[in-house]
Amino acid sequence: MSYVDGFILAVPKDKIEAYKALARTAGEVWMAHGALSYVEAIGDDVPYGELTSFPRAVLATADELVIFSWITYENRQHRDAVLEKVMADPRMKDGMENMPFDGKRMIYGGFDIFLQI
Repeated sequence: MSYVDGFILAVPKDKIEAYKALARTAGEVWMAHGALSYVEAIGDDVPYGELTSFPRAVLATADELVIFSWITYENRQHRDAVLEKVMADPRMKDGMENMPFDGKRMIYGGFDIFLQI
């Protein structure tokens, strides 16, 4: 089965265009190094829940947008190989040093896909 890296983060509304530019570059880099797909989505229907929610998870404020993104790979080994190349790619340097969001509030992880219909 396939493998997916998932990300949830909060981006200030006044920095969303900078984030989109970073995401476009990152997507090009990931795809160039073998990712199967790269998706970035802006929260449209993500209410602030009483106990849990996407906004709560990243401590989003009223002036921030929630971003949900994922990258797919053939398997964990493929992901590790792609990620190593991505992190060494010079196109990622500026984006990593000048992130238009608070990276400390980003949630991310790798997942084995057990069902895909």
